[in-house]
Amino acid sequence: MNVLAFTLLTGIGATLVMDLWGLVRARLFGIPAADYAMVGRWLGHMPRGRFRHGAISRAAAVTGETLIGWSAHYLTGIAYAALLTGIWGSDWISHPSIGPALIVGIGTIAAPFLLMQPGMGAGIAASRTPRPNAARFHSLLNHAIFGLGLYLAAVTISLFLQA
Repeated sequence: MNVLAFTLLTGIGATLVMDLWGLVRARLFGIPAADYAMVGRWLGHMPRGRFRHGAISRAAAVTGETLIGWSAHYLTGIAYAALLTGIWGSDWISHPSIGPALIVGIGTIAAPFLLMQPGMGAGIAASRTPRPNAARFHSLLNHAIFGLGLYLAAVTISLFLQA
């Protein structure tokens, strides 16, 4: 399998693991799953020159925001998988290990803390939310789960290729 196909499948698999975690988290802890339509709304306003909102839920709806948001979510997962395979290279692809996957997964917390949350009205690192520390913890946990997903997806792909 070539690097591009491996990276695509790893990113999709890791993002799927994170989404499944969101469903489990919602059932176990009553925490709603992420609403990627709001990400789509945020992104949909950017071509119009609007990059920051007081509260994205109060911004005007954007045509196709759900599709935009979910597409961006999975494309971001693929981009982070590309970061992982780009840094650790063919050695990691041949022999996936959890350390690099967790480093990338947890390291990507910078994107929501410094870009998405401020742009969508939640402030830097969710500082404008009702419970910032809880929001930060859940963001960190979600990104750690994504890192675990990078590892699990890569191992699964490797096992499939060996069969």
